[in-house]
Amino acid sequence: MNPAPIAKGHNMPPKAILFDCDGVLVDSEAIVFDLLATDLAGHGLHLSRAEMEQKFLGGTIGGLFTTARGLGAKLPDDWVDVFYARMYARLAQGTALIDGVVEVLDALDAAEISYAIGSNGSDQKMQITLGQHPAILARFNGQLFSGQTLGCPKPDPGLWLHAARALGVSPADCVVIDDSPTGCIGAARAGMRCLGLAEHDDGARLAATGAEVIASLRDIPARIGLTR
Repeated sequence: MNPAPIAKGHNMPPKAILFDCDGVLVDSEAIVFDLLATDLAGHGLHLSRAEMEQKFLGGTIGGLFTTARGLGAKLPDDWVDVFYARMYARLAQGTALIDGVVEVLDALDAAEISYAIGSNGSDQKMQITLGQHPAILARFNGQLFSGQTLGCPKPDPGLWLHAARALGVSPADCVVIDDSPTGCIGAARAGMRCLGLAEHDDGARLAATGAEVIASLRDIPARIGLTR
């Protein structure tokens, strides 16, 4: 992957980093997509992992329900609640951290840069996944925000703007880290610089939103001017 150039003015460290959760801090997406593929196939809709990522990555389960029905899945009316229960149970069995999380948070702490989480996942989901890593959860000091709870899921910029206000930082002084086009579009609409995390492909979908593509969380310190 060829990293995106660092734009003019981006050599000064930001005042805050706003992280997505699933696929950025916790390695939950593969677990959920495997569960989803089996579930949808059982309701008559067969999709590959790439197709599911294209259609569902960064969205909400409620939105997924509507889209899947539109694609022909014969989902019962209570599917959202049933799938949430199955998903939470599976994630609780073990959800690993994404590589580089500890090192990035250490670098941000050393530079006195604040941080928060903005996720389209539910508050319960974040507590289940991040709760398995209490030392990491504690470092966010309660600054975990769900677009579902707030009523402004990405790509609505309201989630990122809410997180910035909670930290007392202006949008221009924030950098968003997200792995979905949905989240990157939300960052652009919020007037925030965005680093698009693409660990498993070339990041073209993220670059198309205007995000600067990175291949690893470990790339963040250099991209925000903490190291050279």
